[in-house]
Amino acid sequence: MRRRLWMSLLLLVPLLSLLAPVAADAATSAHAAPAAATRPVQASYGKGFIKAVQQRLAALGYYPGAEDGNFGTNTLEAVWAFEEVQGLPRYSYITKAFTARLQHPRGPKVLDSRAGKNRIEVHLTSGYLVLWQNNKVRLISHISPGGGYYFCNPGGGCGYAITPTGNFKTIVYMPGWVTVPLGEMYNPVFFIGTSYAIHGDTDVPLGPVSHGCVRIPMDIAAFFHKLVKVPGEPVIVRNA
Repeated sequence: MRRRLWMSLLLLVPLLSLLAPVAADAATSAHAAPAAATRPVQASYGKGFIKAVQQRLAALGYYPGAEDGNFGTNTLEAVWAFEEVQGLPRYSYITKAFTARLQHPRGPKVLDSRAGKNRIEVHLTSGYLVLWQNNKVRLISHISPGGGYYFCNPGGGCGYAITPTGNFKTIVYMPGWVTVPLGEMYNPVFFIGTSYAIHGDTDVPLGPVSHGCVRIPMDIAAFFHKLVKVPGEPVIVRNA
C-alpha cells in the first residue's frame, strides 16, 4: 500500500485534463451491487482517467486497490469512502462533483485528538473509519455499522443491531474467519470483549447492516490488523 503524498501535486494536471468525459448522469441505486456499477464507469472514462483517480485517492489515504486503471470493487469502496468524508451524495460511479472535490478535498473530521496521536476513529453516521498515526491520516475506509434492527442469535439471545459509541481500546486480534455470538467475521480486531470488532466482510454496502460490529472491506481487513497496536490502540466510536 503506497501513500506517496507528493503524488497529490503531480496528479492535478492529468486529472484536470481528464475531467471532460465525466458525465452528470442520474444516480444509481444507493445499494447497487459493485460489480454491476463498475462496467459503465470503465467504459465512460477509460483506464487513464481511472488510474489517475486511484493514485489521487491513494495519496489522500484511501485504499483503491491496485492502481491499474480498472474500476473494481476496491476502487468503488474507496470512492464511497471519499464521498462520505466529503459529505457528497454516494454514487457507484464518478461524478463531476467528485472530481472537482478530488482537486481540493477536505480532511476527515477529528473525533477525539486527546485519545492519542495513534488512534482509530469510527464515524457511524457518515459511514467511514479513519486510522490516525502521529495525528496524520494513515488510512480511510468505508464501513457498515450496526443496522438498528432486532435479531436473535441461533445459539440464543436477542437484541438490537447497534454499534456502541464511546472510547474503547483494541483488545485482541483473531486471524481468518471467526464465529462469535454476533456472527461470522474475517480478521477481527476486537474492541469490546470478543463480541464487537472491526472486521472484514464480503458484504459492506452503503448503509448500516451489521449486527453491531464495524464492517470494513475484505481487502482492507487483510492488512488492517498490521497497522494498529493490539492490544491498546484507542478506538473512538461516535454517531458522526
